Amino acid sequence: MTKVLVLYYSSYGHLEQMADALAEGAREAGAEVDIRRVAETAPPEVVESAHFKTDTAHAVIEGPDKLKEYDAIVVGSPTRYGRVTSQMAAFWDTTGGLWASDALVGKVGAAFTSTGSQHGGQETTCLAILTNLLHMGMTVTGLDYGYKGQLTIDAVHGGTPYGASTIVGHNARQPSEIELEGARYLGRKVARVAAKLA
Repeated sequence: MTKVLVLYYSSYGHLEQMADALAEGAREAGAEVDIRRVAETAPPEVVESAHFKTDTAHAVIEGPDKLKEYDAIVVGSPTRYGRVTSQMAAFWDTTGGLWASDALVGKVGAAFTSTGSQHGGQETTCLAILTNLLHMGMTVTGLDYGYKGQLTIDAVHGGTPYGASTIVGHNARQPSEIELEGARYLGRKVARVAAKLA
């Protein structure tokens, strides 16, 4: 059975919801899926004063070597000025040994993100994630236009060919059904591609 890891960071729970939807889609396509998050690196006083969501059902990943156990890895990070968060960057900064040993070469990778506005960096953040995966030798896939939900213009929503995404406003807006279904679609696609390459 194909093994998929959904690895994410989420300050307010939006990417946690997207991670759950991605996992749902991958499971629908027959994959075994684990969801893990990267460690919080912000000081406790920042976490408290900014009201970060700290209750989650997903454990922190035990270290970069765990990535070797999966056929596919889907990485999610909110945008920070058009790039990944420091928490996600800190995790990938520990993966040099995996890069040096070609441990992730040939695995399937994909990205997902959230932004505060329609033009807040969804595409650049997904591309920043995909850059890491490409350097690792992974085969990347995106949210293709087979998912017609991202082509609708009757409502504000995320969605980019580089990955699944959601728009959160000032953290009040929750992922819409169009955005969650985009994540499920990407999860199914990742699982199917990984199964074909196995």
